[in-house]
Amino acid sequence: MRPSSIGRAVTGAIAAVLLLAACASTLPLTQRQTTRLKRYEAHAGAPIGQFTRYSDYQRWTALSPDTLAYWTNVNRAYLITVAEPCTNLLFANGIALTSHANVVQTHFDFVDARGFHCMIERIQPLDFHRARRAPHGSR
Repeated sequence: MRPSSIGRAVTGAIAAVLLLAACASTLPLTQRQTTRLKRYEAHAGAPIGQFTRYSDYQRWTALSPDTLAYWTNVNRAYLITVAEPCTNLLFANGIALTSHANVVQTHFDFVDARGFHCMIERIQPLDFHRARRAPHGSR
């Protein structure tokens, strides 16, 4: 083999190893997201039509491409499911919820995530404290 061929072979081998490592590292993240989503779903109440935001407090975390947990204060959280596709939800650094007179409603308001306007299809009260204390493998 010529030196340039060896260099290309080594570069190709390194690229293949890095690609395999990247694929292997995303699997646990996907499993963690699925586990967390199931745990939150297990501690969510019956769907409601709306909730009121009483302050500017906002904390949220994306759980799947169409589901997020949204806190209106430190003790009150909701599991929100949006219409698909909401492509950028998992990758958004921030979101905005539309509301009218501080009331967020299903089939009327939206989650804005990195340029995507995703209609809210379901809102469920979330017992976040119980979900957080639940064993990671339990429902």
